[in-house]
Amino acid sequence: MLIACHAWGFNNLPVEQAVGTIARLGFRAIDLGTGAHIDAARAANTPEAEATVLRGLLTRFNLALTDLYVMLPHVNAPDPAQREAALDLFERLVPFALALGTPGITISPGIVHKDGHDHSLARSVPALLRMLDAVEDTDLRISFEPHMDSVAQRPQDALLLLEAAPGLSLTLDPAHFTCQGIVRREVAPLLEHVAHVHIRQAARGQLQTAHDRGTLNLNDLLEDLHATGYRGALAIEYMTTFGWHNMQRVNISQETVRTRDAVRAIRDRLEKRTVAR
Repeated sequence: MLIACHAWGFNNLPVEQAVGTIARLGFRAIDLGTGAHIDAARAANTPEAEATVLRGLLTRFNLALTDLYVMLPHVNAPDPAQREAALDLFERLVPFALALGTPGITISPGIVHKDGHDHSLARSVPALLRMLDAVEDTDLRISFEPHMDSVAQRPQDALLLLEAAPGLSLTLDPAHFTCQGIVRREVAPLLEHVAHVHIRQAARGQLQTAHDRGTLNLNDLLEDLHATGYRGALAIEYMTTFGWHNMQRVNISQETVRTRDAVRAIRDRLEKRTVAR
């Protein structure tokens, strides 16, 4: 399992400095995402040019790209025009993703809108199917993240979407479940669908906390992923959105390294055990 770092942890820096910081912390792999570092509209309008700049940065700092997060939370909006605008933008971002060379795209399944969870969830299904159609002739993996405020923030709703959209996979960020008090056995049915993983420490009621204050059991997480055959990337993802669902203000670089080192030690032990068998 390759250990990566999500660039969103350094959204307070320009993209060149963020990528350079991640490399200097000792990472050899990186997740990128739309937002502070990638202007989605510009990437959709000039995909080759925008991808060329980013590929140049990754090459300069010797970083492999492990995922591209395209954050479009309104793909299931009640307003058809708003929905169409978000889905059209996703479709126009596919050439950018291909030019960038990402192995996969992580998306939001859509947020809960004013008309409630059930209506929002129902609109997510055709939106996800359309996004899958947009990459049908490519090798891109499409996975959604069951995140807070989304229609799939609980495991049962994530499973419903996976069943409704064949070919869709999951980007697992267990901090969102830890924050809600959702336990290991409730998450277990999702593991066979996992195609990418985000990791940071969290606690009940805190979507982010310092590594030594978190209650996310990293050993159990990696044991379970390894047992289900997961061999993909593990992206350390501390974030600068302090306060969102009580995300604690932490030293991003420090906590990223602490968590990475803990994850690496567990991963290495699991791999040695496998070889010994």
